[in-house]
Amino acid sequence: MKIHGQPYRTIWLAQDGWRVCVIDQTRLPFRFETVTLGSVEQAADAIATMIVRGAPLIGATAAYGVALAMRSDPSDAALDAVLALLGATRPTAVNLHWALNRMRVRLVGLKPRVRAQAAYTEAALLCDEDVALCRAIGDHGLPLIREIASRKPVGERINILTHCNAGWLATVDWGTALAPIYRAHDAGLPVHVWVDETRPRNQGAALTAYELGAHGVPHSVIVDNAGGHLMQRGQVDMVIVGTDRTTATGDVANKIGTYLKALAAHDNSVPFYVALPSPTIDWSLSDGFSIPIEERAAREVTHLSGLNEDGDVASFRVVAPGSPAVNPTFDVTPARLVTALITERGVAPATAEGLAALFPDLARGAAA
Repeated sequence: MKIHGQPYRTIWLAQDGWRVCVIDQTRLPFRFETVTLGSVEQAADAIATMIVRGAPLIGATAAYGVALAMRSDPSDAALDAVLALLGATRPTAVNLHWALNRMRVRLVGLKPRVRAQAAYTEAALLCDEDVALCRAIGDHGLPLIREIASRKPVGERINILTHCNAGWLATVDWGTALAPIYRAHDAGLPVHVWVDETRPRNQGAALTAYELGAHGVPHSVIVDNAGGHLMQRGQVDMVIVGTDRTTATGDVANKIGTYLKALAAHDNSVPFYVALPSPTIDWSLSDGFSIPIEERAAREVTHLSGLNEDGDVASFRVVAPGSPAVNPTFDVTPARLVTALITERGVAPATAEGLAALFPDLARGAAA
C-alpha cells in the first residue's frame, strides 16, 4: 500500500541487509516514523509495546527477531531462549506462536553456522506468503461486497462497519478485514466505511482511518457505541472484522468490543464477516473461551494521546483521579454470531465442518 505516494510494506530489511525496519504505529496518525531493529530484544520490545501490532505482523516481526538472534548467537541454547522471549510478548495472537514454531522447525536441524542465513530466508518467505494470503482474502471477500451492491440502486453507497485495525498496518500488506474493501474501492464500487474508534488505544480512529484516508477510501469515524444505532436505522450493510485467534470450530477472538458488534449485527440481520489468514486458526482449540485474553496496563484506559493546540502529541488523563481501571484487550465472539469466515481459500461457514472443508490438510495435521 502507499503512504504519500510511496509504496510500503510494514516490515522490511534495512539497506545493510540484516537489520529490520518497521513502521512505528504508536506515532500514527500524527507522525509517520520508522524504527530499525538490530536485536531480538528490540524486536520483542516492538511487539510488546505495540510499535508493531496485528496478528500477522506480530508473527512476521517475531520471525525476523529469530533471525536477528541467530546472527549474534546461533547455538541451540540461544534458539531456545529467543523462542521463549518472543513467545511471551503477546499471549492472544496465535500467529506469533505459529511463526515461532515455523522458525524452530526450519532451524533446529541445521548446523549453527548456517542458521542465520536460513532464518532470514524463512522470515522473508513468511512475509511474502502473508502478502499473498491477504491479497487472496481480498479476492474472496470482493464478491460479498459486489452482491450487496447488486441489490442497491446504481451508485448508492455500500456501508461497511469495521472494528479496530485489520488493514495493511496489521499485516505485511493489504490487510485482512480491509483487503476486500480495498479491492472493492479499486474496482469502482462506492464503498463507505464506518470506522469504530476502538477504545482504549483508538486503533480505528488512529490507524484504520489513517490508511483508508491514504488510499482514498471514503470513511467516517464513529464512537464505539454508535454501531448498533446505525444498524437499527439500516445504515450498515455488512460488518467485516479481523481476528487474532480463531478456533477450529469458528469462535473468534478479536479486539474488545467485537462481541457487542456481533450481537447488534445479529439482532438487526446485518451480515457479520470475519476475515483471516489460515495461520490465525488455532486447530488445537474447539472452545473460544479457552483462548488466553491479554490484559494490558490500566493507563491505556485512564489516558488518551492526541494533538494539543500547539500541534504537539501529548497524553491526557480522562478518568477521575483515584479510580482504578481494568483493560482486557480482546473478547470472544461465538461462531453462532459469525455469518461466515473469509479466508485465503474462500468463504467458509463458521463451523468445524466449514473450516475443515476449506483446510483439510491443516485440520488433518492438527488431529494427527
